[in-house]
Amino acid sequence: MTTFTEEYLDALLATFAGKRIAVLGDLMVDRYTWGTVRRVSPEAPVPVVEVESESARLGGAANVANNIHALGGVPILVGLIGNDHTGEMLVDLVREQGFPTHGIIRDPARPTTIKTRVIAQSQHVVRIDNESKMPCAPALRTAMMDVLRAEIARLDGIVLEDYNKGVLSKELIEEVIALARANKVPVTVDPKFDNFLEYRNVTVFKPNRREAEEALGGRLTTVQDIERAGRQLLDVLRAENVLLTRGEDGMSLFESDGTITHTPTVATNVQDVSGAGDTVIATLTMALAGGATMREACTLANCASGVVVGAVGIVPVRPDELRASALIFTRQGGKH
Repeated sequence: MTTFTEEYLDALLATFAGKRIAVLGDLMVDRYTWGTVRRVSPEAPVPVVEVESESARLGGAANVANNIHALGGVPILVGLIGNDHTGEMLVDLVREQGFPTHGIIRDPARPTTIKTRVIAQSQHVVRIDNESKMPCAPALRTAMMDVLRAEIARLDGIVLEDYNKGVLSKELIEEVIALARANKVPVTVDPKFDNFLEYRNVTVFKPNRREAEEALGGRLTTVQDIERAGRQLLDVLRAENVLLTRGEDGMSLFESDGTITHTPTVATNVQDVSGAGDTVIATLTMALAGGATMREACTLANCASGVVVGAVGIVPVRPDELRASALIFTRQGGKH
């Protein structure tokens, strides 16, 4: 079990400051309509939401970048937006947070992905997605690689954040990993189904249980199932590490030396799991960039996830929240 002293944890969190992490993947805006339900519509058996407020937040790969920024890092966001109002909104949100926008590239052939969630009395009523899953053109792939090549000498890590919206193709994945390996830059991956087995030779491959079940073609219900799947992914992908997240059952880390570590969840008040995976990959990558061991980085990522699922809507984790969660985990002996 991995635990932390206050002194070591403070020293580790201090190393996060200024770490430059490229985040390449599907950029999104998460828009929220907040309201109250007092009646059912006379037109159909659906609730009528009386709107009280609306807000917009960074989502997808942009939420990963926002978590890195909140933890003190400098995210280099690389991805595509449309030539539309939502794209302008995303760029404005990034500028408000104060991190770079030069890696955000416009693709006039696609809309900017926006997910609209309607929330009433803290309950998720409906989600509306406006997006394209069309593969990006070769010229756009080249433009994104040009950003990474210009930044690579100053990067402390690269996150590949795949939501299957067409940005991360097999060719782009191969190019990014080859560039990173040539420059000894760690690569962490948050995959989705389409390119699941294309992420070879990475530092950390982080699927969730459902994604692993879809890719491997079977249910992962027992510890034995989980361990068999983790070892299989290590072998097939030639990954240095596989971190399989299991929701309320915590996380399982598989290291290339054969070590397996199961960590229970720290979440005690689950309000909304949206964006939890983004927080995990961001925290994990920042911790590795700061010099943490793999097990320390996974423990911190687990603690960060436990923080953000306690809020309604997508929010980043702050260093003080992460510190408090890690210390509680330590005091409880690594138990829920």
